[in-house]
Amino acid sequence: MIASSHYTRATTFFARNVKVMPIFVETYRATVAPADCDHLGHMNVQHYFAAVSDGMFGIMVRLGLGPEEIRRRQMAFAVVHAETDFHHELHAGDVVALESTILKLGEKSAIFGHRLKNVATGNIAMSTEFKCVLLDLEKREATSIPDDIRAALHS
Repeated sequence: MIASSHYTRATTFFARNVKVMPIFVETYRATVAPADCDHLGHMNVQHYFAAVSDGMFGIMVRLGLGPEEIRRRQMAFAVVHAETDFHHELHAGDVVALESTILKLGEKSAIFGHRLKNVATGNIAMSTEFKCVLLDLEKREATSIPDDIRAALHS
């Protein structure tokens, strides 16, 4: 027979460490313009990050932090660290879609996963993880994630 305290610790361990398949939602869509391409003939790196930046605002809207709420509450997620991989080139005329998810939630921070896909081929052109803090826009420091935003992160 398993001792009660061992059972409780074991179930708590497994509950915290279960791998969950993240659910990605589309947060941005556009067509690569000729002006987005560099001398090498493919989309320049700055435009990959612009897509993710725009997609972050799409996520914030889903969390109840649209432009009006950002101004009213004086808070928004701000990137403090990014890790990025480039997988396939994008060229002028390619239609791209950014899909985003929440990978981890902390007290004052969250890690968002993003993948930029070529819509026609389905190939992932770029994937990145953004560690963000919820920034108090008046104090310019990280603040605790309120319950309503936390609840929206889980829905």
